Amino acid sequence: MKKPTAETVMPPTAGQRGPAEHDRRAQIIEAADAYFRHYGYNKTTVADLAKAIGLSTAYIYKFFDSKQAVGEAICGKCLGIILDELTKIAHAKRPADERLAEMYISIARESERRFFHDRRLHDIINIARASQWQIAKDHQAAVLELILHVVAEGRAAGEFETDSSLFKTCNAVAETFLLVWHPVLLEERLDGLEERAAEISALVLRGLRKK
Repeated sequence: MKKPTAETVMPPTAGQRGPAEHDRRAQIIEAADAYFRHYGYNKTTVADLAKAIGLSTAYIYKFFDSKQAVGEAICGKCLGIILDELTKIAHAKRPADERLAEMYISIARESERRFFHDRRLHDIINIARASQWQIAKDHQAAVLELILHVVAEGRAAGEFETDSSLFKTCNAVAETFLLVWHPVLLEERLDGLEERAAEISALVLRGLRKK
């Protein structure tokens, strides 16, 4: 069975038009990424992007139906990198408890690296979550699918208990992942993030293991 990647786990971002693979689309996303990082998402209009790229506003609308759609594409690019790392860990040939523990560390490390070394990107991710953009929902659903995969394999291997509902258990685990990747929470408690991620994963794993 082929191992899924972020591209197969997460659907394409909403609001895109035209062919999925197109040089102009990539050019618009790259230019918009740079523009948003410099001026901020809220202060930028589609007309601003068009002027910066040297295209007409109408031409940009051939590929994206709104500024939000461009923002979702940028978020998808960033969150896709994080999800790819989690996917590699989740499908590694190792005990399930080791994989789950590493997933906590990975999502904390990658979120800190990508959200907080660039304030403007952090702001876009915050907007995506606060406004319930589809890309944020898709990312959370994709992470849950990876957790379900790891915990199900752990149960099959006899590592984890099997008395509780698999979905309810994994949904609860996914909620604890928010503690180490949610942009607002990380902003308030960034110091010692990886150590805290390890402590949370240890607590969760104690609850998952067979008694």
